[in-house]
Amino acid sequence: MSDVAMPAKSARFPWITLSLSAILFVILIGLGTWQVERLQWKEALLATIAARTHSAPQPLAEIEKIWAEDHDVEYRPVTVTGRLLNDRERHFFATYEGYSGYFIYTPLQLDDGRAVFVNRGFVPYDQKNASTRQQGEVAGPVTVTGLARNPLAGKPSSILPDNDLVKNIYFWKDLPVMAAQSSINPEQLVPFFIDADKTPNPGGFPIGGVTIIDLPNSHLQYAVTWYGLAATLLAIVIISMVRRRKGDKAETQPSDLTSR
Repeated sequence: MSDVAMPAKSARFPWITLSLSAILFVILIGLGTWQVERLQWKEALLATIAARTHSAPQPLAEIEKIWAEDHDVEYRPVTVTGRLLNDRERHFFATYEGYSGYFIYTPLQLDDGRAVFVNRGFVPYDQKNASTRQQGEVAGPVTVTGLARNPLAGKPSSILPDNDLVKNIYFWKDLPVMAAQSSINPEQLVPFFIDADKTPNPGGFPIGGVTIIDLPNSHLQYAVTWYGLAATLLAIVIISMVRRRKGDKAETQPSDLTSR
């Protein structure tokens, strides 16, 4: 019997794989951290919206002061009095409780001659024409209470159709164009919208209170996912390195060969 030392099989250390794993690990941690930051931002935004929507309605003049300072009046309760210019209403294509139809945006003329567009609410598709809901075409002074809404800076998405001005169908709220189509002087236009509350309109239409405040907040799940992937990657690398080390030790042990 003789002892023969088997030669060690030394494989090159996987520096490239380890480096790529380290880069991927940093990226995953970065994505998780970004989602945590987004979570904090979203929670602060939701808290701001909740505080605004639960505050008492303010006169339009007070909301205009806030707009002049911050250019942000989103979801602030407001109350305003004026006369509805029913013959100049604009129709925004929308769905409400599973039904297709339109939100009716009507200019409300103020005592000083200016106008603010009010989203009076939803009407079904077959009641787009005002003649089918004449009771709701209120004449004379009205007081509207609702939520102020910021105007859009531009078309929200390229996948949205262009507004059909000929048919008076809007797919996004282009305030300057809505004003122009309603023969309202831009200098006499309040630069934001008002969504009317659920106060019933004569005849039942439009149906007010259609503002949807539903901001998804999945950032915590995303953060857990990214961090989880990072932890999994780290575990795989550690296990691989441990197995490699054990394999190297095994290869360097002498082997007993029996020769006859």
